[in-house]
Amino acid sequence: MNTILITIISLCAIGVASAVILYFVAQKFKVEEDPRIDIVEGLLPGANCGGCGFPGCRGLAEAAVKSETMEGVFCPVGGSEVMNKVAVALGREITAQAPKIAVVRCNGSCENRPRTSMYDGAHSCAIEHSLYIGDTACPFGCLGCGDCVEVCQFDALHINPSTGLPEVDESKCVACGACVKACPRNIIELRNKGPKDRRVFVSCVNKDKGAIARKACTAACIGCMKCAKECPFEAITVENNLAYIDYNKCRLCRKCVAVCPIGAIHEVNFPERKVTPEAPQASEE
Repeated sequence: MNTILITIISLCAIGVASAVILYFVAQKFKVEEDPRIDIVEGLLPGANCGGCGFPGCRGLAEAAVKSETMEGVFCPVGGSEVMNKVAVALGREITAQAPKIAVVRCNGSCENRPRTSMYDGAHSCAIEHSLYIGDTACPFGCLGCGDCVEVCQFDALHINPSTGLPEVDESKCVACGACVKACPRNIIELRNKGPKDRRVFVSCVNKDKGAIARKACTAACIGCMKCAKECPFEAITVENNLAYIDYNKCRLCRKCVAVCPIGAIHEVNFPERKVTPEAPQASEE
């Protein structure tokens, strides 16, 4: 009985001593955290999507407090409104950034891009991409398994059953960039929403030569350079047989849309073009 009692008392003494030692060690080496981090975190939307490039809202809050200029610190979910509140809380100035939106740069629908094989593996774009070029002849286009849909926390992406392509719900997309990271083919891009949500972009990422790209998909860019020559703002470049529109230079004149022989350049949220009636031909007597 005495042995058991002595053992219990000894263990209690060791536990108390250990607790005291740990307390003093914690006090000695504790790191004081800036209270402004909690304030900034409270202003953020709390999505923890990682679209800002930091590990969650807490990581962004820490970066905002430590940064003197807040350059490169931006919450895509909260946008400029939230970042202005953060700047006021920290007594800093912030440069306004244009709102962005995810854009799917592939028009390889079932109609435009016929299937050449049948994929029967795991339903994942990443896995299918690692195995072979896909079930069409285009090694660059969308695989349609929906990896982008699965990672979207805001229900802003859905696969259109008729085209087999992902479509972005503009009212829900917050430009967090999760879908961009999830796409193994790099067909999803964050672009400026543009004035009145109007955008012009090349809906293709195929870098094959024109004839090869056209054979794989009837809507593929063929790199003919007509759009680049027509653009008065030098917003279009053609590299590796593929045209690209710089949204920072584009003035939405849509001249490139009119000259594209394939229809690979898309215009979004524009009013319908007015059709000029053809002049009646004079009848021969």
